[in-house]
Amino acid sequence: MFEKVLIANRGEVALRIHRACREMGIATVAVHSTADADAMHVRLADESVCIGPPSARESYLNIPAIISAATIAGVDAIHPGYGFLSERANFASIVEEHGFTFIGPSPEHIAMMGDKLAARAKMIELGVPVVPGSDGPVSDENEAAAVADRIGYPVLIKAAGGGGGKGIRLAKDRAELMNQVKMAQAEARAAFGTDTIYLERFLTRPRHIEIQILADGHGNVVHLGERDCSLQRNRQKVLEEAPSPALNATEREAIGAIATNAIREIGYRNAGTMEFLYEDGKFYFLEMNTRLQVEHPVTEMITGIDIVREQIRIAAGAKLDYTQSDIVISGHAIECRLNAENPDTFVPSPGRVSDYHPPGGLGVRIDSGLYAGYVVPPYYDSMVAKLIVHGRTRNECLLRLRRALDECVIGGIETTLPLHRRLANAPDFINGSYDIHWLERFMAGGGGTRRSG
Repeated sequence: MFEKVLIANRGEVALRIHRACREMGIATVAVHSTADADAMHVRLADESVCIGPPSARESYLNIPAIISAATIAGVDAIHPGYGFLSERANFASIVEEHGFTFIGPSPEHIAMMGDKLAARAKMIELGVPVVPGSDGPVSDENEAAAVADRIGYPVLIKAAGGGGGKGIRLAKDRAELMNQVKMAQAEARAAFGTDTIYLERFLTRPRHIEIQILADGHGNVVHLGERDCSLQRNRQKVLEEAPSPALNATEREAIGAIATNAIREIGYRNAGTMEFLYEDGKFYFLEMNTRLQVEHPVTEMITGIDIVREQIRIAAGAKLDYTQSDIVISGHAIECRLNAENPDTFVPSPGRVSDYHPPGGLGVRIDSGLYAGYVVPPYYDSMVAKLIVHGRTRNECLLRLRRALDECVIGGIETTLPLHRRLANAPDFINGSYDIHWLERFMAGGGGTRRSG
């Protein structure tokens, strides 16, 4: 097992990794920008190294600085967390070339799944259902129009190098498509360094269902059930739950088998998540994330499996010490992403936290690096906490969620707490009858916090 791990990230995920390492008896090294010198993960780590100024490009995306910090600290391995460099195949390669273990999949698998077209082609080869779309990249408006005529409107224009909901445009008809292809290519080039795009049919009311996978280096693969991540705004997840209220036992077993078989076929190693769209009883492969997911705690709550611990064990060469039949889904869990944003306009709200009272009690977990007096910097993603609750049933979980949201206090900055309180009381959410477009309809229809004020 590793003796010392460098955490190449910040915020709540850096703290999450630190806690897993500490419980395993592994020393931690935190890296940080000058803006994060007082961050909780920096305070708690065994060692810390400043790697640059506030700009992410000059700090958390600065590969030479991170490798230098790892060398100076004498670590065995590097955990990338999520975001930043976590899905950069070149970073994983550089880590290994410098004699450190990358806590994640191989660079080859990161590259394969990071190219959405390559991932789509691989899934088709393996017999995994995909959303109807182009067989490969489309080069111009005319080629895009020919594909759209075949698969039907509306269509999504997607960047092959995209991820996290970025690099996507919707075209409802041929006129919109002809106008948006070049804009989509320019956006893709600016964001991902390549203007390669492809088309997929736009599904009108799908659910976003993802399967958590663990695979060791000895041929053992298991899934930990599904998560429903359909509550999204601008294709960014807002709230997740597990298991999905939309699936029955037969569907759950079927999609789990599809995901594990595909992972086994490609020889994948470590944690990963296969994402699907689900509509009218059918699943369509969307993409695969080759890293820890923000929403991994809901899976941990219903399985009792520490996913970060398993990532570390697998990277160290250990075998999974359980099989699929050993994994039992128990109860229900919901996660709310709490952002430092205005709950109506979603304008970021950095600043000093004057008061902080996290909720507690049975079945309540909060992953956050906040504390009273902490200054939320304006340079990074606005998520400052994740509130996760667990109950024996979904109804018990919902009641506990409302209570925990009411207990939670984050003062001095605006947050999305009021939005989550409204969501927890929305009839459609209570009934589980929502899709990936529901939240935007809810907000447009007066479901934001203005109405409650």
